[in-house]
Amino acid sequence: MTTTLPVKISFSLPDGWQPAPPDEVGAPGAAFVALHLASMDGFTANITIAGRVRNDSASLWQIAEESVRRLQQAASVEVVKKTEAGTPDAPGLTDAPGVVQNLRLSGTLRGEPIELLQSQVYLGMEDVKDPGKRAVIELVLTAKPGQLREVIEDFKQFVRTVRLADDETSV
Repeated sequence: MTTTLPVKISFSLPDGWQPAPPDEVGAPGAAFVALHLASMDGFTANITIAGRVRNDSASLWQIAEESVRRLQQAASVEVVKKTEAGTPDAPGLTDAPGVVQNLRLSGTLRGEPIELLQSQVYLGMEDVKDPGKRAVIELVLTAKPGQLREVIEDFKQFVRTVRLADDETSV
């Protein structure tokens, strides 16, 4: 079942990306999915947005590690790189604190072996009324190695557009 985000955000999709219903494209835990149809080659590069409210003290680094453990239930996972957002390696993402994690996944799709790369961005937004509560937004690009060069700059552009939104322009 498609989920909703704990906060309203706005963003702009780069040219060539099309929204798709999460449940229909096998991403039931996502609030939003966009497909890069031109990259379709046994796997379609995609961007997903998910999020939830956290009432614990887990850092964004720990939340990124939770994602690795979750993915390891279905595939072999290698953490290629992890850095804080807003650093020279991951500049100007948004005003929210964040962590960027790049992964290599090896698994199967429809019974065939597949290698995928993921770039995950975790953004944390504290609740000003309740400091013990915060929203964590997860932005993820998933692509085959041969597709990555074509879509990585689009993903970076997309992430730079993510903002908290008012009701009229939000997801």
